[in-house]
Amino acid sequence: MDFNNLNGLAAAVKVRMDSTIEHVRHEMSGVRTGRAATSLLDGIQPEAWGARVPLNQVATLSIPEPAMIVITPFDPSLMGAIEKAIRASDLGLNPSNDGKVVRVPIPPLTEDRRKELSKHVHKLAEEGRNGVRLVRRDANDRLKKLLKDSLISEDEERKGLDQVQKITDEHVKLIDELQRKKDQELLGR
Repeated sequence: MDFNNLNGLAAAVKVRMDSTIEHVRHEMSGVRTGRAATSLLDGIQPEAWGARVPLNQVATLSIPEPAMIVITPFDPSLMGAIEKAIRASDLGLNPSNDGKVVRVPIPPLTEDRRKELSKHVHKLAEEGRNGVRLVRRDANDRLKKLLKDSLISEDEERKGLDQVQKITDEHVKLIDELQRKKDQELLGR
């Protein structure tokens, strides 16, 4: 096996780790920080036309002020379903409608709730780090198998292991940075 194949392995490792980072970023964007953000409602799927549909496919979302999300349904008959879906979520939000739009005030977070959400962010980050480490383990196992099958030399294996570790360290650092930023938003540190 030549180094192009090792580079291919490194590229595959990077792609898998990048998808883990994106997953962590998406999960963290759903953690409420006391400020209005439409991404907060990404997981909301109201019942519409006999099926669960993502909120952004049945309504437009806007943020007219820092602590308010306004949802304008394309079909006004879905207003009740949208309100119900938001109330049923674990976001702790209390929507109201005026017949034209659904208003979702974002209440300030209590100190206890901020700490609880920070613990959740730490859990999401640790799951992300574990995902990255799992990709590393798979790649290292593949390198060891290639060496055992005499498809690469010991030097190539060592170089591949070092390359995989370097990529792993970069991705763990990215997850740590995501966690630090979210903690800063939540706790103001």
